[in-house]
Amino acid sequence: MFKSMKFACAALVLSVSAANAQELRIGTASLGGAFYPMGQSIANLVNKYAGDGISMVPVVTGGSVQNPRLVDSGEVEIAITNNNLAVLAVAGKGPYKTGAIDIGAVAALHPSVLHMIVLEGSDVNTIEDLKGKRVAVGPAGGGTLGFLNFLLPLHGMTLDDITPSFLSYSDGFSQLTDGNVDAAFALSGYPAGAVLQASAGNDLKFISFSDGMLDKALAANSAYAAVEIPADVYGTPAAGTVIGVNNMLVAPNSLDADIVEKITAAVFDNLDELKAENANAKQIDPADSTNLAIPLHAGAARYFNK
Repeated sequence: MFKSMKFACAALVLSVSAANAQELRIGTASLGGAFYPMGQSIANLVNKYAGDGISMVPVVTGGSVQNPRLVDSGEVEIAITNNNLAVLAVAGKGPYKTGAIDIGAVAALHPSVLHMIVLEGSDVNTIEDLKGKRVAVGPAGGGTLGFLNFLLPLHGMTLDDITPSFLSYSDGFSQLTDGNVDAAFALSGYPAGAVLQASAGNDLKFISFSDGMLDKALAANSAYAAVEIPADVYGTPAAGTVIGVNNMLVAPNSLDADIVEKITAAVFDNLDELKAENANAKQIDPADSTNLAIPLHAGAARYFNK
């Protein structure tokens, strides 16, 4: 009888633990960029250090534009997006005109840069040269398309002036090396897996901004910055001067503050481990998390302001 009671109690403890366990989904982007491996690395730390039955799995998504919507709909509990998109989501503007999204910032992450790549022998040298070309523009819900919708009008163009292919970064750069598209774009931290894979057997070059156009773009949106990618990153004939934006981790403000604090601690108490696992994490500065464009989630504020 004592033994049966002992097993019954053990079963009850296991049942309660299972009920209290929470598997969180982190929204990333398509394969071949930097968001998915970053999400995987963050999930690894959460699974290792968050405790209390909290676990996390990375989810492939359309990317930075779609991710706030997925948080809002409850399809993911936490996600990576660009800083400028987080501002638009909270304000209910731009891609989020159907309604403001109640999200808070969890932490600042690495910057993403707009890779604009062609094969080295291409006659495409500047953005203006893309007119009439076949271009892999990333997935429909990704941040790359948002950048194109910003940059093309500055150059007197629209998406109608190119033939866009809405592909994952991996597929887009495969299509570039196969000759099925003339250029491939990816908004990603660097080095980006898809671009590295393409550079392994092919000579690539960056599409450049023509004189004055990068300054014009930066003046039009203060959230963006100029970034130089060294030539040795992808073996290009010259460094690439590209446009970029910082990223952040976001969560719904309705997500329990204790859970968010534990997630934040799991990552930032072990930042050296994150940097050892993920090259893009070397660009993360914890101080940036206290100076973000949207307010910190209550749980993240507890961590960073303690």
